[in-house]
Amino acid sequence: MGFPANGSSQDKPYKFLIYGRTGWIGGLLGKLCEAQGIEYEYGSGRLENRSSLESDITTVNPTHVFNAAGVTGRPNVDWCESHKVETIRANVVGTLTLADVCREKGLILINYATGCIFEYDSGHTLGSGVGFKEEDTPNFIGSFYSKTKAMVEELLKNYDNVCTLRVRMPISADLTNPRNFITKITRYEKVVDIPNSMTILDELLPISIEMAKRNLTGIWNFTNPGVVSHNEILEMYRDYIDPSFSWKNFTIEEQAKVIVAPRSNNELDASKLSKEFPEMKSIKESLIENVFKPNRKTPVA
Repeated sequence: MGFPANGSSQDKPYKFLIYGRTGWIGGLLGKLCEAQGIEYEYGSGRLENRSSLESDITTVNPTHVFNAAGVTGRPNVDWCESHKVETIRANVVGTLTLADVCREKGLILINYATGCIFEYDSGHTLGSGVGFKEEDTPNFIGSFYSKTKAMVEELLKNYDNVCTLRVRMPISADLTNPRNFITKITRYEKVVDIPNSMTILDELLPISIEMAKRNLTGIWNFTNPGVVSHNEILEMYRDYIDPSFSWKNFTIEEQAKVIVAPRSNNELDASKLSKEFPEMKSIKESLIENVFKPNRKTPVA
C-alpha cells in the first residue's frame, strides 16, 4: 500500500488535507498549520460522498489527511438520539469512506475520535488510577453518539493507515468557545462532580501534528495523564478568573432527569502517548499552564 512505517518521517514538504473546516478542532488545526508554516487545505467534499473525497485528494495531493468532521450534536449529544440516520451518515459512513479512500491512495489518516466509549467499571473503578488502555473493548453504549463511535473504532482497527485519537471533554484556552468543556460547565445550572480524563487542545493538537509527521497509526488515548473533576476545574476557574463564581452540584441520578442519554465518565490510561511524548503535562498541570494562567483575571498572590 505504500504506507510509511510507524514512526518514520519523510523528506518532502508536508501538505495536509483537513476535514472539518467549520468545526472547533478543524479550525484550530488550520491555525496551527499557519503558525508552523505547514501547507494545508480544507476538504470541500462530503465525507459520505466517495467521489468528492477522491476529487479533493487528486486536487490537493496531500501527504497526510486529518478528519475533524462528524457530528457531536447541537447543543449536545442528546441531538443524536433523535437524529440517528444523520449521526450514522457522518460518524460511521463518512469516517469509513474517508479511511477507505485514504488507504486506496496510500495516505495516513489522523482521525479525531472519542474516548467517551468507556465508563468506570469493577476493573477500572473511580479513583483507582487504573485507566482503560488502547486495546480495551468499549463498555459504554449509553448514548447513540457513543455507540456509533465505538462501532467505527472497531471497524477502523482493520485499516493500517488510520491513527485514531480518543479525545475526551476537550478544553482550550479560549473560554468564550461554547464547545469548551470549561465554558459548558460554568454555564450549567448544576454540575456532577466526577473525575475524568480530558484533552487540553492547546497542548495535544500540536502533538497530533507531530504524530502525523512521525506517521504513527493505531489507537491512541489522546488525553493528558491523570484525571480532574468538575469541582476541581470550577475551583481553578474561581481562583484564576472569577472569585465570585459559585456553582451547585447534583448526582448522576438527578442529572439523568434533565438529559436524554447517559454520559460517559472514565479514566483513560495515557501511558502510550506519554512514552511517545514524555514532555506532555498531567491534566491538572496542563490546565493551569495552558488555560488558567494565560486567562488569569485575579491578582497573583
